[in-house]
Amino acid sequence: MGETKNLDRSDGIKKMRDIAENKTALLCTFTGNTSIETRPMHTQQVDEDGCFWFMGSKENSSTDQIRKESKVQLMYAINDKAEFLSVEGKASLTTDKQKIEELWSSFAKTWFPGGKDDPNIILIKVNPSDAFYWDTQHGKWVSMLKIMVGAVTGKEMDDGVEGTIDV
Repeated sequence: MGETKNLDRSDGIKKMRDIAENKTALLCTFTGNTSIETRPMHTQQVDEDGCFWFMGSKENSSTDQIRKESKVQLMYAINDKAEFLSVEGKASLTTDKQKIEELWSSFAKTWFPGGKDDPNIILIKVNPSDAFYWDTQHGKWVSMLKIMVGAVTGKEMDDGVEGTIDV
């Protein structure tokens, strides 16, 4: 078994930034019944309070669902590093021009040809309530090697770490 290491708020925000910032999340929204819709979203920022920021369109299924049910889940898998993050939280929507300016990148222009002033831009802010991470201490390849050695020798060779993040 790997090590369990629960992280306090400060270390937890750093861990969430390391795994999530400028990466693709699977944003899961709830449709009002038992169905969940999941779509990839680029994480623009994990701010100093541990909130996740995404740029979206005002009129699409994700924002419609957030308007009806603010509970969301984010999932990250950084396969080359064997790092994973699951975050549950409440999403809110804003058209704050100053925050749009702060988060704007040339990458965003692909979806918003009108630039920073495109009337369809809306920001999705996810305030986490629960977070859990899994990673390896030495990266994917060392971890794979240890698993193979463990399989041959019968000895436990896991160097994984997992734990909760105090959000």
